[in-house]
Amino acid sequence: MPAPERQEDFPWWLAVLIAAGLWLFVQVWQSDVYAQIMAKLAKGIGITLLVTAVGFTAAAILGLLLAVGAGSRWQVIRQAVRLYVEVVRGVPIIVLLLYVAFAAVPGAVALWNMTGLPELQARDVSLLWRAVIALVIAYSAFLAEVFRAGLASVDRGQIEAAEALGLTRWLRFRLIVFPQAFRTILPPLGNDLVAMVKDSSLVSVLGVADVTQLAKVTAAGNFRYFETYNMAALIYLSLTVTLSLILRQIEQRLRSRGAAR
Repeated sequence: MPAPERQEDFPWWLAVLIAAGLWLFVQVWQSDVYAQIMAKLAKGIGITLLVTAVGFTAAAILGLLLAVGAGSRWQVIRQAVRLYVEVVRGVPIIVLLLYVAFAAVPGAVALWNMTGLPELQARDVSLLWRAVIALVIAYSAFLAEVFRAGLASVDRGQIEAAEALGLTRWLRFRLIVFPQAFRTILPPLGNDLVAMVKDSSLVSVLGVADVTQLAKVTAAGNFRYFETYNMAALIYLSLTVTLSLILRQIEQRLRSRGAAR
């Protein structure tokens, strides 16, 4: 006798978060202090979203290229990818951020100036883009492993069948391998996207005016640390929970389409 299907639990966790969020929003509307703090922190939301969107998109592209390189027929490429992934994953993101900002970028500018091309100054590269570069490097290593595992999950027989039909390597990847791997990749990919939203706060170490940096400056000026960091937490929670719910809906749709087939 087959076991009865388990019904999905009611999302009480979401109800608690919504209740807490509504309470904080009511405080914003009713309290001049909360309203002033929110007005200041809201100016950093755009930077947070920009860092997340640009950083994650570039990291995903680079991570996919690294994952493909990890399966290359050339040993030197496979070893180079492995070296990159292990080194980057072994360095804390904040250390990588400081290294890129104050060592790698000035060094790259110095090398550029040795080529005889139009001269650059390190200050020409803003701290915002140095932070984005660091996050791209850091997350590309993690996403490379996600993509590698997803690509490896595709049944070898289907790839061989595509080869028998005369499909090129690119067509096999685009039409057979990646669409199937994407269903496996999406959940951990979504987790890393949510993590990127939170890790974007690390750019505040360089003084970039994101939500976290504005919260530090605001709290240092008004000495209302409790209210200020409540608002900062509310902004990040609103972003991450909304993103998690969207990703969960996408996963369910992909799952239902797969079951229909």
